[in-house]
Amino acid sequence: MKRILSVLGIALLFMSCGNDDENNIQAVPPRLLSEVEPENRAEIISFLKTHFYNYEEFQNPPANFDFKIKLDTIAGDNADKTPLIQQVDSAIIDVSALEFALSDGEENIPHQYYYLQARAGVDTRDNPSVADSVFVRYEGKLLDRSSFDGSTVSPVWFDLSRIQAPLQGFRGFSEGMVNFKPGGDAIINPDGTFAVEDYGIGMMIFPSGLGGFNSVSGGIPQYSPLIFQIDLFTINKTDHDGDGIPSIDEDLNGNGYLYDDNTDEQAEIDAGLRSFTVNFLDPDDDDDGVSTREEISDADGNIIFPYPSTGGVPDYLNPDVQRTSDDN
Repeated sequence: MKRILSVLGIALLFMSCGNDDENNIQAVPPRLLSEVEPENRAEIISFLKTHFYNYEEFQNPPANFDFKIKLDTIAGDNADKTPLIQQVDSAIIDVSALEFALSDGEENIPHQYYYLQARAGVDTRDNPSVADSVFVRYEGKLLDRSSFDGSTVSPVWFDLSRIQAPLQGFRGFSEGMVNFKPGGDAIINPDGTFAVEDYGIGMMIFPSGLGGFNSVSGGIPQYSPLIFQIDLFTINKTDHDGDGIPSIDEDLNGNGYLYDDNTDEQAEIDAGLRSFTVNFLDPDDDDDGVSTREEISDADGNIIFPYPSTGGVPDYLNPDVQRTSDDN
């Protein structure tokens, strides 16, 4: 997943091949989201019923416990363990084919993911949103518990909005992170390293429609459900385009997906643009020539709450109103 850190915007990638007949290659069309989702759901539920984690160590930590989630099969000496299915919570996210650049027209196909909070973080702030950045240790696994990626020693920053972008393949990670809290204040050690006490520890499991779906990359086969174990240290709230509006508040339809909110999409189409800029990355959301920040600020540069509006529509989303700070 480290490969996505360099993504700076939406990238819809289209691949073309040579003549398949000449190369004796038969193209296999992508499967439908609605066809794969039930299969993935059955796989995940089977895994949750037949596996457990080291919950007893988390409940009564032994000396020198490393606070790592360890998964194992319910069998033999572990036959009496409580299965994960009795310990996880879940949420449902709607997924559409366009998120994978597929043209079959499927929209809003429900996908259920599961999450486990092994230890709650102590930070009293809000949980991260799908638009925020998180500082985490993580490990990604398949349902056979083999690891395909991770940073289990040194934490890394992930911009949750970027990894849910079309074709990135980790929307489930972004959605799952909203269920966890970070730890307390960082303690800086004399050698320059730091420690965060009582950070959040958890795990999420999601179907391929919230992952890479039909793509093959980084050791992840097509249509594979994914497991991520995470340690959440801290978060940063974001305003990606610096327009004064938190990125999560630019999710206008409230569906948790930032890439289908584009107020000036028609203007971009009319202008003949080949790529579009969604609201959370666009400093002029309504393309009226006055920046969003200008339309929501007073003459001293202070942001006005609630945002100025005309006729019930915020002025920064109304191309027919060009409000400047001198008007506020």
